[in-house]
Amino acid sequence: MLRRVVLILVMIGLIAAGALWVLSAPRVPDSDTLARLDGEPERGRDVFLAAGCGSCHMAPGREADPLVMSGGREFVSDFGKFYAPNISPDPEHGIGDWTQDQFITAVMRGVSPGGQHYYPAFPYTAYIRAEPQDIADLHAYMMTLPRDETASRDHDIGFPFNIRRAVGLWKTLFLQEEWVLTDDLTEEEARGRYLVEALAHCAECHTPRNMLGALDSARWMEGAPNPSGRGRIPPIAGEGFTWTAFDISAYLETGFTPEFDVVGGTMAAVVANLQQLESAEREAIAAYLLRLRD
Repeated sequence: MLRRVVLILVMIGLIAAGALWVLSAPRVPDSDTLARLDGEPERGRDVFLAAGCGSCHMAPGREADPLVMSGGREFVSDFGKFYAPNISPDPEHGIGDWTQDQFITAVMRGVSPGGQHYYPAFPYTAYIRAEPQDIADLHAYMMTLPRDETASRDHDIGFPFNIRRAVGLWKTLFLQEEWVLTDDLTEEEARGRYLVEALAHCAECHTPRNMLGALDSARWMEGAPNPSGRGRIPPIAGEGFTWTAFDISAYLETGFTPEFDVVGGTMAAVVANLQQLESAEREAIAAYLLRLRD
């Protein structure tokens, strides 16, 4: 009898392990869709700016070279320290030998060319909502940027968070393609939603997280603790946010708040990117954020 019980428990354990292995497997975009894409670097520049790639991947202290994506910036979290990798076109230390399909898969699904999960410090949780054509254009543009031979730094995270396969289970729970704001929107509001929820990934800073590090969509854009432990990221939605559409678009263009404070911290880099886009893009962001009040 005991032998039979042990055998049943072993079988249950094997079935559970197999299920977890399947659930944690990397999932990639449809290959037929990717095969039809042809990236345009001219369009990719605007995607690069809207997505804020340089804000994270420009090396600290190299503001004079804003297009050198050598990485190295530190990101503190409850799970350890993450370091932005080199994403310059260098074939050895960067992404110069990545194909367009591999790049899109990494950005939109968080899966490396070698089939490993990237940690969600990389905001593919937002980029999953992007148009694959935009990411193809981004890849084409990034291949025109300067090469840099700086080696990427290993993340400083401990057990069990250093088990990359487990990230697949996290993705099963939290990686969602659906929009957060699902109301009927005007064309301008829909464009703003695309910019805010997908490319610009604003929620990564402005939305609180649950105990597993996933965004709490019930408190969307309502402000969050600063991961560095210093202060709090302000709300850009809800009752605590009273700016007008003009206030928002002007801030994203000039860096001045309605109270004439000057943008600072990591938001300064965001403004530096968005102010280079067409004014309609900033106005669309404002329209979306105001719609969150409804």
